Amino acid sequence: MTSIPLVDLSAQHAAVADEVAAGWQEVLARTAFIGGPQVAAFEREYAEFTGVPHCVGMANGTDSIEIALRALGIGPGDECVLPANTFIATAEAVARAGATPVLVDCADDDTYLIDADAVEAAVTSRTAAIIPVHLYGQAAPVERLLPLARKTGARIVEDAAQSQGARRHGTSAGGLGDVAATSFYPGKNLGAYGDAGAALTGSADVAARMRMIRDHGSPAKYQHEVLGVNSRLDTLQAVVLSAKLRRLAGWNAARRTAAARYDELLSGCEAVVRPRVLDGNEHVWHLYTVRVPDRDRVLKELHAAGIGAGIHYPVPIHLTNAFAGLEYTPGAFPVAERTARDLLSLPLFPEITAAQQERVVSVLMSVL
Repeated sequence: MTSIPLVDLSAQHAAVADEVAAGWQEVLARTAFIGGPQVAAFEREYAEFTGVPHCVGMANGTDSIEIALRALGIGPGDECVLPANTFIATAEAVARAGATPVLVDCADDDTYLIDADAVEAAVTSRTAAIIPVHLYGQAAPVERLLPLARKTGARIVEDAAQSQGARRHGTSAGGLGDVAATSFYPGKNLGAYGDAGAALTGSADVAARMRMIRDHGSPAKYQHEVLGVNSRLDTLQAVVLSAKLRRLAGWNAARRTAAARYDELLSGCEAVVRPRVLDGNEHVWHLYTVRVPDRDRVLKELHAAGIGAGIHYPVPIHLTNAFAGLEYTPGAFPVAERTARDLLSLPLFPEITAAQQERVVSVLMSVL
């Protein structure tokens, strides 16, 4: 029995191996391991890909959110509204910036995106940022949040870690708000060979502040204007990201084809709640996530059959020990809690075959 992984990174590497090897050889020859020309090249290429004027490479996606907030002047005494159903890094970055996470529910059980009405109810005089998460590969309805942000003075900071190449009403995820942060963790649609991230903005001033903060608060060597961090994009990772970026549109198209195939294969299974694409979205299917009854048993049996399914995410932010101090109680965000209990991510990657997907669905139906 051949196993089917949740993500097949070896297949993706095969497509770029020669280009990456040549690029790395050039870096090794120049010994420009930090801030080499390849970093600036990738920043320029990713800005052009998204249509956002400025891209600032970072060491990882979590730092990218924190540095974006700090560059906007957000910190102690401020509140940032974000969804309860996201990876902990979104809230973690807010706390690291010194601000307070304020959580809201997701809007429904099949897009899992932030509830704009709940955001409006959560905004206070202390709200400095609204952080919509473009979850699983599709953009949140930022256009519903913009009027509220403009009215209150809050900034829109997109968490675009799962949405490289996604669009909403024709605009790239990452260009819908004031600043956007993204992650290039290896399993992302655009993944590095280690940790990496970036932030995008239309503001030259904000971009300059982010560049300064990511490099020890320094606009020039040994000139330190603010308390910064060490969060520079590694040159070797920039080589990988540039090579993959040239193929990203094709890989995203293959993901859409695979997602459509899952939709068709699962159409007759009433026990499975399939994901829904929000009107106006061009989804890039970072994950194909369904809801099933008795999820933990189903996951165990899929694994036993060699199907590499996963869970994203099993514990909403407010129920983690790390954020117990926010003093939310179980039941505070019922949709997020329900989806955390039921969600199951099926294998999805650009190279997945129809036969592999048919086997995934066959085993899933048998288990259900």
